[in-house]
Amino acid sequence: MNDYFDSEEYSKIDFTKTKINKGEYDNCTFTNCNFEGIHASNIQFVECEFIECNFSNTIVKNTAFRDVNFIHCKMIGVKFNEVDPFLLQIHFKECQLNFSSFYQLKMPNTNFKYCNLQEVDFTETNLSNSIFDNSDLKLAIFESTNLEKVDFRTSFNFNINPSENKLKSAKFNKENVKGLLLEYKIIIE
Repeated sequence: MNDYFDSEEYSKIDFTKTKINKGEYDNCTFTNCNFEGIHASNIQFVECEFIECNFSNTIVKNTAFRDVNFIHCKMIGVKFNEVDPFLLQIHFKECQLNFSSFYQLKMPNTNFKYCNLQEVDFTETNLSNSIFDNSDLKLAIFESTNLEKVDFRTSFNFNINPSENKLKSAKFNKENVKGLLLEYKIIIE
């Protein structure tokens, strides 16, 4: 039987040395915790907040993230595509997400604020109504991605092929719209 943790606060715990308990964490806060490279599989995080945590290369197979906020976290190489997709709702603020994968996830209404998303895989992801606020999308992969009503107005370094993605009502600004034309190898002056 899995454990249940409600409204608990975890600070400066190195889960590479102290094993994380399997179970359901409701309304819990994790601050300055290290999850790097651990197996955090089959855990449920509901209405939790992770602040200044290291999640790099953490295995999150069948892990549930329901209404979870990541703030100033290092999350390099995380395979979010392996999480439990049921009621998935996550938001990121000031996070390093380079080399992570969201392949085929349904995650509309997701906020990425001031995030580094270099070489992130968004292939076949549903990101409709999401916001990329001041986020770096250099070499991020968008293929057959639902980007309808996504706000890219303050994001930068993206390369999105309009013929391979759904872009209806997506928002861009005059300065970053060239990221939609790179595939066509035209010169913009």
